[in-house]
Amino acid sequence: MIDTLRSEQYEERRYFNPQKLSDVRYENLPFCMRVLLESAIRKCDGFYIKTDDVSSILDWQMQQNQAEVAFSPARVLLQDFTGIPAMVDLAAMRDALAKQGVDPNLVNPRCHTDLIVDHSLQIDYKSRCRCQISCRPTISTRKQQRRSLKASCSDAPSGRSAAVQIENTPLLCPFHLQPVSEPETMIRNQEMELIRNKERLQFFKWCSKAFKNINVVPPDINTVHQVNLEYLCQVVQEGEGFIYPDSVVGTDSHTTMINGLGILGWGVGGIESEAVMLGQPVSLTLPQVVGCKLVGTINPLATSIDIVLGITKHLRQAGIGGKFVEFFGPGVQQLSAPDRTTIANMCPEYNATVSFFPVDDITLQHFKHTSTDHPLSHVMRLVSGPKRPQDRVAVTCMKEDFINCLNEKVGFKGFHVSKEKQATQVPFLHEGAEYNLAHGSVVIAAVISCTNNCNPSVMLAAGLLAKKAVEAGLTVKPYIRTSLVPGSGTVTHYLNTTGVLPYLRKLGFEVVGYGCATCVGNTAPLPESVVDAIKQGDLVACGVLSGNRHLEGRLCDCVRANYLASPPLVVAYAIAGTVSINLETEPLGVNSEGKDVYLRDIWPSKEEVNHTEENIVIASMFKELRSRMEKGSTFWNRIESAESALFPWDPKSTYIRCPAFFSKLVKVCAPQSIEGAYPLLFLGDKVTTDHISPAGSIARVSAAARYLQSKRLTPREFNSYGARRGNDAVMTRGTFASIKLQNRLIGKTGPKTLHIPSGQTVIRLRQLTRLGRQRTLFNGTVPIILFLQIPVFPVIHSENHLVGMGIAPLQFLPGQNADSLELCGKERFTINIPQELMPRQQLTVQTSTGKSFSVMALFENDMDVAFFRHGGILKYVARSLLL
Repeated sequence: MIDTLRSEQYEERRYFNPQKLSDVRYENLPFCMRVLLESAIRKCDGFYIKTDDVSSILDWQMQQNQAEVAFSPARVLLQDFTGIPAMVDLAAMRDALAKQGVDPNLVNPRCHTDLIVDHSLQIDYKSRCRCQISCRPTISTRKQQRRSLKASCSDAPSGRSAAVQIENTPLLCPFHLQPVSEPETMIRNQEMELIRNKERLQFFKWCSKAFKNINVVPPDINTVHQVNLEYLCQVVQEGEGFIYPDSVVGTDSHTTMINGLGILGWGVGGIESEAVMLGQPVSLTLPQVVGCKLVGTINPLATSIDIVLGITKHLRQAGIGGKFVEFFGPGVQQLSAPDRTTIANMCPEYNATVSFFPVDDITLQHFKHTSTDHPLSHVMRLVSGPKRPQDRVAVTCMKEDFINCLNEKVGFKGFHVSKEKQATQVPFLHEGAEYNLAHGSVVIAAVISCTNNCNPSVMLAAGLLAKKAVEAGLTVKPYIRTSLVPGSGTVTHYLNTTGVLPYLRKLGFEVVGYGCATCVGNTAPLPESVVDAIKQGDLVACGVLSGNRHLEGRLCDCVRANYLASPPLVVAYAIAGTVSINLETEPLGVNSEGKDVYLRDIWPSKEEVNHTEENIVIASMFKELRSRMEKGSTFWNRIESAESALFPWDPKSTYIRCPAFFSKLVKVCAPQSIEGAYPLLFLGDKVTTDHISPAGSIARVSAAARYLQSKRLTPREFNSYGARRGNDAVMTRGTFASIKLQNRLIGKTGPKTLHIPSGQTVIRLRQLTRLGRQRTLFNGTVPIILFLQIPVFPVIHSENHLVGMGIAPLQFLPGQNADSLELCGKERFTINIPQELMPRQQLTVQTSTGKSFSVMALFENDMDVAFFRHGGILKYVARSLLL
C-alpha cells in the first residue's frame, strides 16, 4: 500500500497508494470518496477506524446511505466564537485532571488545529469622505487623472501592465489627486476591538503558548475562511512521515468554501470539532454523491453569486440534503478558482454537506498565485430573500416579488401588510435634512467578508460600479448604514491598487476592519431617527448584504427583510435606496444635469473586470499576506499572558470562566432513565442555530443582560453572545434567547416558555430553576433528551453534535409526530433508558395522560453510545486519561 514519490527537485516522499489494492471499484469512486478512502487506509488502527470502513468506502455504490464510516481529517479550523469555548473546555479539562493527579500537559489537540480570531470586530465607527470641499470629480481633475495614467502607462516596461507600476505608489484621492492615509475609521474600529476583547485575547495568547499543535491567528489579519483559502490550504499535507490529501473540518459555516480548491472539508459543531482535536474521528453515514454537470457558457452579465444562487435553487429542488455534490463537465473550466470557492461556500444553503470541485489545472494555477446538467448561460442577475437564501429573485422581478411579500401571510416570505398601509411613508430628520422611509427602504447595505471577498471579480465589479456611479453624480443617502468589511488585507490591497477604493468610500462603503461583522449582528446601531421612523410606520425596512446569512432580525431587530446579493448589487441597491425597484427598467437616480442614470449605464462589463483582475491581482499580494501572518500585529505581540500549564482563571472576568461540568468527574458513569419530566420547549420545524444560541448582540431586556448588569457592566460593554461564549454563565442565559423563537407552549414568538403546572410565563432555564422544577427533559443547563420529527439540523449541527454534548436525540417513528400523537407539550414524560443501550435502538415513551409510543435513538454506532453514557465527548476523553 505504501508507495514512494521521487523527484529531482524534492526529497523522496512516502504516501499510501489506494491503487495498490488492485480493486476495480477504486476507479469508479468519485474524487471526494477517494479522499475518504485514503484517510481510512492511512488511519486504520482497528479501533477508531477499522478495515470495515475501508471496505465500505470501496463498496461505495452499494453502501451509500447505509454504512457508517469514520474519517480523520488532516486539520481542524476554528473561529473565535466557537474556538473560545473549545479552548476553555480544554483548559478546564486540564484543571480537572490535575486535581486527580494527572499531568495536565497530556491535554493537547492531537489533530493540528488553527484558531483564527476574526469574529470580534464590531462596527463602532463609520464615516464618509472628510474632504472640506465637494468631492465630485471636475473636468480638470479627470484630465489630470488621464494624463497621470497615460504617463504611468508610457513608463511601463514592454510587455507589462502599468498596473504593476501603481502597486507601490501611495493611494491618491481621485477627486483631488492627493495622497490618502490609511482609513481612520478602520483604525478606530480595530482599536475598539482590541480594547473590548483584551481578556479574550490574553486567553488566546496563553493557549498559543500552553497547548501543543495549535496555531492562533490574531485579530485584524484575516477572516477564518480567507486564512483557510489563502494561507492554510495546501492540497497536499505532510506529517508522520507521509504525504496525504489535505482535508479539514471547521466550526465556521464557510468551511465548505475549501472544496472549491479540491480540498475536502465541511462544517461541524463545536463539540464535534473538540473531539477531532482530541484524536477522535468524525463519524458519518457514507454519503450519496450527486454529480452536477455544468454545460454551456456563462452569461456575460452574471457574477459568481448569480451563478451560485441559480445552482442553489436547482440543487435544493433536486433534494440533495446530506449528500455530497461533485461538479464536472465542460462548464467547470469556465469557472475560476474564486468562482468555485464561492459556489462551494453556499452548499449548506441547499443542505448538501459538500460541493466538491476536483483538483485540475485551474486549481494548480491558482496555487501558483497563492449527474445533473446546469446550463450556465441561463444564469441571470439574482438576489435572495427576504428571509431564506433559497428564495432567489431575479432583479427584474424584485419589485413585484417584494409587493407580493407584503401581501402574503407571515411566513418564510410574507409580512402580511394590509393594502391600505403599503403606501405608508414616514418623514424624519437626519443630520439636519429631511428624508422619507417606506416599505422596502434600504437601511443597511454591507459588502461583508462571508462569501464574496475571496473572489476578486465581484469585488472589483463593485468597485468599478462605484467609480462609474460617482462619476455619473450618484450618491447614497447618508442614513443608510453602509460598510465594507474585506475578508483580508489582500482585498484592500487590490482595491487600493486598482484605484476603486476611494469611490467605494465616497458612497459610504469604507473599510471598517477585518472580520465577521454585519453578518453576525455586529453592525453599529441604526440612527435613532431611522429606528423611530421604522417603528412609527411599522415598516418592512430592508438590509442588503453580500453574505450567506440573512435570518430575520439577525442584522438588526427592526430590519425585517434582508436580501443576499453580489457586491455590485449591494452598491446598486444602496444607491437606489429601496428594493422596491426594477433595476432593469427604472433609474437608480439622476445626475447633476437631471438625466436618469440606469444600472446598465454603470454596470462594468465582464471583459473590463477580467482585464483588471488579470493585471492587478498578482502573487505579490499573497506574499504580503504571509508576511502579516508571520509578524502578527503590534498589539497582539505586546499582550502578556501566563507561562503555565494551567490557566490562571480570574473570578472577576465576565469573558472567561471555568465551566463546572468537570467538577464531579468520576471514573465510572451510567445513563439514567427519565421519570415524570416536563418539556422545556415545544418547537416546530426550521429551528436554526440562531434560535438555539444567538451569536449577535445581547438585548438589554434579556437574562444575559441582567447577569452582566449584576456585574456592573453597562449595555455598551455587553459585547455579543459570540464574544462571551467563553463564559458559560452568559451562554446558558442566552440559550433559546432568540426574539423569533416560536414556542408552541406559549403560542407567540419570543425567548420565553411556560412553567408547568403553575402556568406562569418565564424566561428559560434560570427562572425555571428558581421556581423549583426538578424534573425536566433538561439536566442542569444541558438538555438530555430531544425529540425530532426528522433530523432538522444542518450538517454543522447534526445529531452527532447533539450526542457529543450528552444529548440523546430521539426521533419519532415514520408517520408519527407530536400532532399525530396528540401531544400538547404539557404532559409528563417517562423514558426508560436501558443500561445496555444499542445504536438506533427503539425506546418506549410513556406520558402522564396514559399514552405510550416508541422513538428511535439516533445513536449511529457504539462510539455515539459511549459518548452519551459518559455525558458527552469531553467527559469521555477526560475519563480515558484517568484510566
